[in-house]
This record gives sequence, structure tokens and C-alpha cells, in this order.
Amino acid sequence: MKVCSVSYLNSIPFVYGLENSGIEVDLSLEIPSVCGQKLLDNEVDIALLPVAVIPTLDYADVVSPYCISSDGAVQTVCLFSEVPLEQIDIILLDYHSRTSNALVQLLSKHFWKIQPNFKTSNIDFESNIKGNTAGVIIGDRAYNYRDNFPYIYDLSEEWKKFSGLPFVFACWVSNKPLDSSFKKAFSSALQYGISNLDLAFSEKSDAFDTQIDKMIYLTEVINYDLTDEKRKSMKMFLDLIF
Repeated sequence: MKVCSVSYLNSIPFVYGLENSGIEVDLSLEIPSVCGQKLLDNEVDIALLPVAVIPTLDYADVVSPYCISSDGAVQTVCLFSEVPLEQIDIILLDYHSRTSNALVQLLSKHFWKIQPNFKTSNIDFESNIKGNTAGVIIGDRAYNYRDNFPYIYDLSEEWKKFSGLPFVFACWVSNKPLDSSFKKAFSSALQYGISNLDLAFSEKSDAFDTQIDKMIYLTEVINYDLTDEKRKSMKMFLDLIF
């Protein structure tokens, strides 16, 4: 079974579980946008899929009760700007992202009530965030920009203000029907990693160059359980962007 996970710090419990629980999978790691594209292109069978990609699949099954989510500020998905919201003319969209790009457009329309132009970006786009041009930056690298800009809007925190709900960035989705016994084993592997977060942290966290307090981020900021409330949030988000 080919599986793609996200190559960010927040995914290390999942990666550790898949590598050490005994389940046999062919695991690859990618940035979120590529992870989603691999599932769309049928290059993998299961992916830690950006939520915004789910409706674009011909077949989508959420195969596990685990996800990447936060209840309030997430610290690693932010809109950075030199000016306040009402003065922003352009928002650069992070090429790493699918869901966060959709979220900033949703918040602009439904919550902030602003009408900027949205532009896709490429590598090293961060240097173009200046003046009336703001930018979405996601992932571990986002935290390293927190001292560079006077205005920082945490998109998960803004979603919480708007909806009163936590936000789900990605969940485990297959693009084809899978045997129920495999789905059970897969979820058990993910649970193994979450339950052994200390081991996952000691083995894998040094690979991530970020100023964030990594253990606090994994234990107090990121939530892994896909609860009913989070499923409600996912539905609300998808209803608003499609």
C-alpha cells in the first residue's frame, strides 16, 4: 500500500507509527500540496490529505479517526503583512498549501470583508511580502518569520473567531475502497505513533530547523483526534469554499 504523509514537524507521530508499528506500507513524505496531488494522480493509495482537496477526488474515504488540527492559534499557518488587513491589496498564496490558501480566501470574503487580489507563488516568494502585498506562509518555516512583520494573522485562530470551531488542515484519505482490516491496522499504526510521541520526537525532531518550541507545539498546539466537532468544522469549511 502506497502512503504519502506530510513532511512537516506536526506529522512526525504519524510517520513514526507507520515506520515502527509493523504495518507494511510504502511511505513517502511531501509538502501538503504535493501530497494532495499524488493522491489525485493515483500515485498513492492513502494520503494525509489537505482538506480542501477532498471534494476534487472522484472517490474519497476518510480512513482514520486522526488528523492534523488545532483549536485556536496554530502558529505555523499565518498571513504575514506590513500593513493591517484593510490596507492589503495583494495576498500571495503559499505554493506548499491547498487548504490554507482556501482558508485565507474564505476569511477574506466572509469574515474580514476585504477584497484583495490573490496570486499564486513559487519558491522564495517570501521576499515579496512587503508594502501592501501580504502573504500566507505555512509549515515549520512560518514560525521563523514571526519577528519580521508587524501584522500576523493566525488563520486557525481567525477561523475559531469566525466559526467557534477548531480547524482541520489535513486528514487521512484513500482514493479507493480499502479492506476494513487494513484500515483498522492503519489507524492502529497512527495511534502507536501518537502514544509514543516522546520516542517519535527524540528520533525525528532534530531534522526540523524551526524556532518553535517543538514539544509544546506537538503536545499543546496540534490536535490529532478527528472528533465530531472537527468533522462539523470540515463540513462548514468545505461548504463555504465549494
